[in-house]
Amino acid sequence: MNPKILGVAVGVALVGSMAAAQSDKSMHALMSGPVQTSSGQVAGTALPSGVSAWLGIPFAKPPVGDLRWAPPQPSAWSGVFNADRKGPACIQVLRPHDINHYFGEEATGEDCLTMNIWAPPGVKAGAKRPVVVFIYGGGFTIGSSGMANYDGEAMAKAGAVFVNFNYRVGAMGFLAHPELTAEQGGASGNYGLMDQTLALRWIRDNIAAFGGDPDKVLIMGQSAGAGSVAAQILSPAARGLFRAAVMSSGCNLRAPKATLADAEKVGLALQERLGAKNLAALRNVPADRILAVQSETQLGLSVSGVRISGPIIDGRVLPQQAAEAVAAGNFAKVPMIAGFNEDDLSFGFGALTGASTVADYNAAAGQLFGADAPAFLKLYPVKTDADVRATARRAAQDAGLAANARACAVEVAGHGVPVWINEYTRRHPYVPGVRLADQDTATVGAYHTADIPYWLGTQDKYNMFRQTRQWTEWDRTLSSRMMTALIAMAETGSPDTAAMPWKPWTAKNDTLLWLGDSVSVKPLNVTGQAWLAAHKPAGGPAPRPTTPRD
Repeated sequence: MNPKILGVAVGVALVGSMAAAQSDKSMHALMSGPVQTSSGQVAGTALPSGVSAWLGIPFAKPPVGDLRWAPPQPSAWSGVFNADRKGPACIQVLRPHDINHYFGEEATGEDCLTMNIWAPPGVKAGAKRPVVVFIYGGGFTIGSSGMANYDGEAMAKAGAVFVNFNYRVGAMGFLAHPELTAEQGGASGNYGLMDQTLALRWIRDNIAAFGGDPDKVLIMGQSAGAGSVAAQILSPAARGLFRAAVMSSGCNLRAPKATLADAEKVGLALQERLGAKNLAALRNVPADRILAVQSETQLGLSVSGVRISGPIIDGRVLPQQAAEAVAAGNFAKVPMIAGFNEDDLSFGFGALTGASTVADYNAAAGQLFGADAPAFLKLYPVKTDADVRATARRAAQDAGLAANARACAVEVAGHGVPVWINEYTRRHPYVPGVRLADQDTATVGAYHTADIPYWLGTQDKYNMFRQTRQWTEWDRTLSSRMMTALIAMAETGSPDTAAMPWKPWTAKNDTLLWLGDSVSVKPLNVTGQAWLAAHKPAGGPAPRPTTPRD
């Protein structure tokens, strides 16, 4: 019996995790009266803020043994499950302790398919509160719902039921293999996406018992989490499980993905690298050995192993390429938000964004665009060294995530789907001189993931172990407005609020909402985006980032 299931005797579960220990310090006794779910009864915890929390609920059976590389199976138990702490992260490399996104050591393992739920103070079953579900990023190889910056207490205090969950990453979550394809009726891979869909189905079936409205579920993700949200939009199996979608740093509704045949070749390469004779042998290989031969370029690592690319067109979860599905109207037609950050990922533009003088900037333009550099410099001119940084970042985003967000809006508008676009530009107020191994805090800007603590109200988590930020009244105000917009989107299907008016994109309203040192409406740079789409920078594919993408 799982030691967290309570029967006649009370079982105690111990998780060797600093993060769990930190969380437990603020917890009180279990709440009276367990919640009945489709899996079994769940006992929650009352936080000092009055928020109710149910942490570490297993929404699927452990994906081990014959369930390693298999579709997730619904969980069930007898007795009462003691949901008093977050579960282990799905197996992945661990984090250095001096990086921006270190919030305490998490336990990791294959038995990881758990969910966390936070409900507003005093909310009872049937209250029909809006539900915000967050899906973490991390390049599909790292990430965890247990990370403190994805905590749901602040969102619950603001009035929503907040949910996050784990899904399998890396080879455990996305391996395709000919033997798996034969075993599973003609498809393999995308197990991490199936984990997400099963979690969303569990939420649909059970969230009313926690005070949420199953018809007012918003799903949100950042980076690979945004790619996950896009996959759920495109997946027939997820239809009807959410009413709105938010994609931060990647509205991936047109990017091509690897085919099943290509992914199966990667699976065979992994098998060869591990010296396994067949699928049965692969399922007996210890998970740490599989992790050791997997390519990883995040968290300061540069492991040249077998690269598991994430979601594929498997014919099961994702039947067709995104662009084809959108063109055919074969996707969930729900309201969407597509956002990006001013200093977001800028693939292929490193020479430009690294420039600090006019001379360096002009030289970088020549390096990237050759004979077309004068045309680029006419669209993105700099007159002084002070202009270089902002102009370079604008060009990088217009070639990437800004164009990506606008393309999403254009492509789904013909199907009657409203899309709101935002650009986050607020630089975190760092403590002067604070050092982080993966950031230069003096120059980092509105980096990839910088918007998340504002959307979720988790700003103080960045000061858990030492003070790295000096949050101001404006930071709190901006966060409150962004959180309120999310909750409104879940409640009504629109993020437009009195505190932060926001109109959807249309051909006549070709604008975005600018979230920075103030909030304002700004036009999208359509001319620049079109030119950059037609003039790709020289140098081939950009290297994968070595910093975290979650």
